[in-house]
Amino acid sequence: MKALKYYIISGEPSGDLHASNMMKELLLLEPAMEMRFWGGDLMAAVAGKQPVKHIKDLAFMGFVEVAKNLRTILRNIEFCKQDILAYKPDALILVDYPGFNLRIADWAKQNNIRVLYYISPTIWAWKENRVEIVKRACEKMFVILPFEVAVYQKHGYKADYVGHPLLDAIEQEKASLPDRQAFLQRNNLEDKPIIAVLPGSRKQEIERMFSIMLEVIPSFQEYQFVVAGTTNLPPEAYQKAVAMNINVVFGQTYALMHNAYAGIIKSGTSTLESALFRLPQVVCYKGGAISYGIAKLVVGGRLKYISLPNLILDKPVVKELVQNDLTPENLKEELEKILNETFRKPILEDYDQLITLLGNSGASKKVAAMIHEHLHAAHH
Repeated sequence: MKALKYYIISGEPSGDLHASNMMKELLLLEPAMEMRFWGGDLMAAVAGKQPVKHIKDLAFMGFVEVAKNLRTILRNIEFCKQDILAYKPDALILVDYPGFNLRIADWAKQNNIRVLYYISPTIWAWKENRVEIVKRACEKMFVILPFEVAVYQKHGYKADYVGHPLLDAIEQEKASLPDRQAFLQRNNLEDKPIIAVLPGSRKQEIERMFSIMLEVIPSFQEYQFVVAGTTNLPPEAYQKAVAMNINVVFGQTYALMHNAYAGIIKSGTSTLESALFRLPQVVCYKGGAISYGIAKLVVGGRLKYISLPNLILDKPVVKELVQNDLTPENLKEELEKILNETFRKPILEDYDQLITLLGNSGASKKVAAMIHEHLHAAHH
């Protein structure tokens, strides 16, 4: 069996996590495989070498932000194409990061490079015309949400459901997560119930939402608030919290979720992580006014929810405070609700239903096996 060369592209922290777990599994199946990749520290640790481009230089969000950085993005795309051609991979494996990866997919197909895609762009929310690119360019699409298979089917494309890789990531961590006592001790915390604050990992998110989140803190004296910080941002991003004597912990997000009583969570992957940790949450989202206006026009009336627990179960499991609804008054009111036992019970029941629906861990192993099998079958 010939050792294959893979070119793997991810562009965000969650992509780095899921791609690194997939790479680990692929290496077990074909230890001799070669790879070149765009990603972060987790992928670098698995590959034993640095990425061609690091995710730190790739995360742009929102229409305005993207427009401002368009030259950089276009340069990155151009550079990526040249780099792929020089490397001559047997296959290109694209992980999430749709704005960039779909362009590369289309181009790769025209250059007779095989394309496999893991973690589908959100075609059900956004541009369904993205399906056309997928149909045209991707030999395989491995999806992580059960309802995505049907969305693709509707467009005459067969997607493969592999399960949600977050279950793997959490499974791996769970055994080593500290209990409450150890967590309090490690971070010099008081013995009060914890409210987790997850303001996001991008500069723009922190700028727009963090101060609103912090404003509710004085109303909850019997709780302690702990902020999940990310090293992707400079320490001064958390200055406001530090000035208020609020604890910021780095690299301990799962430990925080595991030991918190409630959460104020920025919309994104972390809303699903909170659900998997059975943490009642208020979901927050505030984009730039222009970006949000454009997004609303693009999505139209199609999208009822923005958070994954609500999208997956197709009902309002958790409260979403979006755009102008995200005010300190509303946040305080919603947080008070989820601290109340009667209000928490149905949320936790919905979470359990969600966990059952997503099934077992093993997505990384499954996707690696399918990639391996698909490419080697074709090589014979």
